[in-house]
Amino acid sequence: MQTIHVCNHTTAEAIYPFDARGIAKRFRHAAIFGALDALLPGETMRFCNDHDPLPLLAQLQQRYGEAVTITYQQREPGAIVIDFAKQA
Repeated sequence: MQTIHVCNHTTAEAIYPFDARGIAKRFRHAAIFGALDALLPGETMRFCNDHDPLPLLAQLQQRYGEAVTITYQQREPGAIVIDFAKQA
């Protein structure tokens, strides 16, 4: 059975949804960086997208290093869900 993660609510665990599919491509990376910059330590942004954003992940690792962990929750064609967790 396939688990589908929902990106339409905030959870009690401080997981904030970010659905990149609704953001114009030219603004996406800036919006993602802004959202990550706004996270407090211990908070997580749950990122949803229609493709695997490998170039973005490389940029995030370069910019944030170990300050943000990257964990795939779902990695299927057309349905990518990644948790970006801000570390203390």
